Amino acid sequence: MGIKELFGGLFGKSNSATLKDLCFDLGVEYYYKNLAVQACVNLIANTLVRSQFRTFEQGKEVKKTSYYLFNVQPNQNQNSSEFFHEFVSKLVLDNECLVIMQNQQLYVADEFYVERFAFKENIYKDIVVNDFQLNKTFMESDVFYFRLNNERIKDAIDSLYASYGKLLTASMNYYKRSNALRVKYKLDTILSKTDEDQEVLEEMINAQLSRFLKAEDAAALPEQDGLDIVEMFQNSKGSTSRDTRAIVDDIFDFVSMAFHVPKGLLKGDLADVEGQTDNFIMFCVAPIAELIEDEINRKFYTKKEFLDRTYFKVDTSFIKYVDPIKLATALDKMLSSGTHSVNENRNMIGKEPLEEDWADEHYVTKNYEGIKEYLEGGDGK
Repeated sequence: MGIKELFGGLFGKSNSATLKDLCFDLGVEYYYKNLAVQACVNLIANTLVRSQFRTFEQGKEVKKTSYYLFNVQPNQNQNSSEFFHEFVSKLVLDNECLVIMQNQQLYVADEFYVERFAFKENIYKDIVVNDFQLNKTFMESDVFYFRLNNERIKDAIDSLYASYGKLLTASMNYYKRSNALRVKYKLDTILSKTDEDQEVLEEMINAQLSRFLKAEDAAALPEQDGLDIVEMFQNSKGSTSRDTRAIVDDIFDFVSMAFHVPKGLLKGDLADVEGQTDNFIMFCVAPIAELIEDEINRKFYTKKEFLDRTYFKVDTSFIKYVDPIKLATALDKMLSSGTHSVNENRNMIGKEPLEEDWADEHYVTKNYEGIKEYLEGGDGK
């Protein structure tokens, strides 16, 4: 009689039970990287859509078709917020994004192929928008093409995580091993020592005990004659979840550094939020806004129009929340020094302009005078 038959009555039939049942699924560590990357992308997109896309004709701000296109509805299926979220995701993750204009509407391309040339326009073809394949070929002047960096930053993150993810997996494994409940069993009999019989015995015992050891609620283990099970206590305190958390924090730090997102903003820290927000806008969002500006201006307007001050501007000053009460002194100074008109001040705090000629005029208080006038008629003469 073999071991399987001998102890079948003790442990029950378990032909399908193997040691694999005791292993933990460690594929979850991949999601830490994905969480960090998506958190950065969402933060950049949410910040960018707070900008205002302004259009000017001969130096005067106007709100016409192009203003509506960028600020309200780029196409019939998306509003401006949805459009720029998709745009930022493509740009940040793929390092490039193609936007085409079809029937006076803007669409972000899911896929495309570009044929590059040195001394003539690039050609874009095999363009896919929302799983629809376009047969049309576009020239460089017909599309808006955005490229963020010289190299795809996500490739660098993936390469880093290829090795750092192993460290995270090892830490999770060690935590589970060092904190797992372990027992030793004693059988009051003499058993066969062959490799095959020992493997069968191990599988049967583990299959029976694993359900008992891994139970989250109350569990019972049948007591059998000839079998003695004793818990083994760890000699050390073992690993804690904070050890794994430290590695996860490192991953967030690496990803935030790659995308130029302050790690405090990414993790929701409240310390120095204003300073971190300023750095985030300056080093992360503003370059993307300038990239959009440059591409729109060089494709949407002619050289003559741009030089005549007909242009497109991404105004990032609207990103931060503005409290009019806190700005009262600054608004007064900008008005009294002639820097701003009344309507320009109202625009800063998100109010509609006044339909009055005097609201667009500039004023200077009597406290200000020119250097020449001061030297000629002032006390210092």
